[in-house]
Amino acid sequence: MTAQFSNKGEAWSARFSEPVSDLVKRYTASVFFDKRLAMVDIEGSLAHAEMLAAQGIISAADHAEIERGMAQIKSEIEAGSFEWLLDLEDVHLNIEKRLTELVGDAGKRLHTGRSRNDQVATDIRLYVRSAIDDIVLLLQSLRGALTDLAEQHADTIMPGFTHMQVAQPITFGHHMLAYVEMFGRDVERMQDARKRVNRLPLGAAALAGTTFPIDRERVARTLGFDDVCHNSLDAVSDRDFAIEFCAAGALVMMHISRMSEELVIWMSPRVGFIDIADRFCTGSSIMPQKKNPDVPELARGKTGRVYGDLMGLLTLMKGQPLAYNKDNQEDKEPLFDTVDTVVDTLRIFADMAGGITVKPEAMRAAALQGYATATDLADYLVKKGLPFRDAHEAVARAVRACDDAKCDLSEMSLERLRDFSPLIGDDVFAVLTLEGSVAARDHVGGTAPRQVRAAIARVRGQLAD
Repeated sequence: MTAQFSNKGEAWSARFSEPVSDLVKRYTASVFFDKRLAMVDIEGSLAHAEMLAAQGIISAADHAEIERGMAQIKSEIEAGSFEWLLDLEDVHLNIEKRLTELVGDAGKRLHTGRSRNDQVATDIRLYVRSAIDDIVLLLQSLRGALTDLAEQHADTIMPGFTHMQVAQPITFGHHMLAYVEMFGRDVERMQDARKRVNRLPLGAAALAGTTFPIDRERVARTLGFDDVCHNSLDAVSDRDFAIEFCAAGALVMMHISRMSEELVIWMSPRVGFIDIADRFCTGSSIMPQKKNPDVPELARGKTGRVYGDLMGLLTLMKGQPLAYNKDNQEDKEPLFDTVDTVVDTLRIFADMAGGITVKPEAMRAAALQGYATATDLADYLVKKGLPFRDAHEAVARAVRACDDAKCDLSEMSLERLRDFSPLIGDDVFAVLTLEGSVAARDHVGGTAPRQVRAAIARVRGQLAD
């Protein structure tokens, strides 16, 4: 049955012989962080009321009054004039109490056939669903910004690294597309998680369902859910969907953090591959020459807090018996923090990508260090008929000789190169150039500029869908 409110607002005062202490009120209240659920709470309540009226559980007149009252409450919240009361504990009771003040008994009938347990589970799913939709759009925006940067530098040669050592020449465009792929997988994960978020718990009531002749499928259609939760116990106690969302958010931030690490390294004067626009950097309180890449550094740090949010939710749920427990009140702050952190980070990174200035000369100079075309020489010898392991050994000896002579493979004379294999001919020098190296990797997924442009076209098609 609908809770009765005392003069002080408590929804269950008749059950207890003494009032709740102020300390306990503060300890158990969630209204000052869960009030962000107000709009989805109203949305869910309106769908519930519409169903109650359609099923003849409440009258059409009560339904009209509920709609009128909710419209006013929504206006008050948007205007910032709604009074949030600690005594009412959470967003749900605050809204219900105000509705009762506005429309009387009709407001008291709204809670027929539901519990706060299925109400809050519905609100959180509506909230997470909306957050996923926002995050997918932001991920696509970041992918678009990185794709623009890749297109500008499809031919810009830089060193590719393994073990932080120069490995082979690649293009900067190819490197940026690696992050485009990562964030593309993040889009897929978010969209897949949304399928499990988008199931309606409302109708499960406290844990066992309700005796009223409700139509859960009607409410699901009204709220845009794909299905209903099919077990009432699971419906009110499940937070898998929130954990799954936070896990997907943690992966987004892991990719952001990897990118941040490279931006920080590349911006270092010792590397000097890029510069980041001033609006994303700060100076030093004591060293006037400093330009610090604060945004990528802070994003790298914020990744840890999102990991913490995920671990907090996992730990919260691991020991709970069925069904709903007060522990679950602690699910909201880590969930909200993940949403805020991921949304803000993606928004600023999409903007920052457009403020990256690439320094091709520094990249090219670095690619000429570390014998980046050694693998190309080995491939050249294999194509001449030498077994790969023998080719590998021959090139290793050539690199050691270059190291002693302080020269690059491309700077050795033909005669000297032939000391390492008589199969080497005049055509070897085309292989040893940076441009020749990247152009030779002309297959799907390769770093050849032609393939980079083909990959960009594919991504553009994805973003247009």
